[in-house]
Amino acid sequence: MVISSSTRIEWQTATVKEIVPRTPRVTSFVLTPSRPFTPKAGQHVDVRLTAPDGYQAQRGYSISSAPESAPDIELAIERLEEGEVSPFFHQVVQPGDEIELRGPLGGHFVWAAEEGGPILLIAGGSGVAPLMAMARHRAASGSTVPMAMLFSCRTWDEVIFRDELLAMHRKRDGFELILTLTRDVEKRNGLHGRRIDSAMVTEATERLPTPPVLTFVCGSNAFVSAASESSVAAGVPAGSIRTERYGG
Repeated sequence: MVISSSTRIEWQTATVKEIVPRTPRVTSFVLTPSRPFTPKAGQHVDVRLTAPDGYQAQRGYSISSAPESAPDIELAIERLEEGEVSPFFHQVVQPGDEIELRGPLGGHFVWAAEEGGPILLIAGGSGVAPLMAMARHRAASGSTVPMAMLFSCRTWDEVIFRDELLAMHRKRDGFELILTLTRDVEKRNGLHGRRIDSAMVTEATERLPTPPVLTFVCGSNAFVSAASESSVAAGVPAGSIRTERYGG
């Protein structure tokens, strides 16, 4: 059974199929839902944990896998020491375990290849997760829609999906990657070493053949605000910017 958009979204179990370390703090968990669904690139799921005493903790996680990966979905989860859910995934969860989730959720921060482009993606840290789903969807569908990703991380080792993104960039099929590191003291050719600003957004838009029709920005509250302001300053129409935020 595949869940359609008209089906009421209820909680279900999903089996942990694979666990893949991504960075020192981020690990991907590949899940197979008991009631499969095909998400749109950019959607998320809610995950719920229930303690023996009945206490429940719930957290939303973006799906980082392409729709073409269904029935499996991938969640890239960053370990937050003060979190209620992420430490459980990093310290307890093993392949074969069952996790309670519901989804797919969200209809605004999504993109499908048939919508066209060009598309600009701007990510901060683990905010790359839903944007990775869009980049993977582009690749898996064989789309040639021009797409540029501007990705800010603290250090080289914290670039989530680094090797996969670099491989996409090297294909030279219309996908452009621009990386900036805010805390890495080592100089690396082709990388920026500062926070995202309007000049960097301008560089990203100039990698596209025409201005982006949609710009997706995802990261912390502070990052999204700063990146959106930089985008507008670079000439990106405010009405074409879609944002998704996490954290306080």
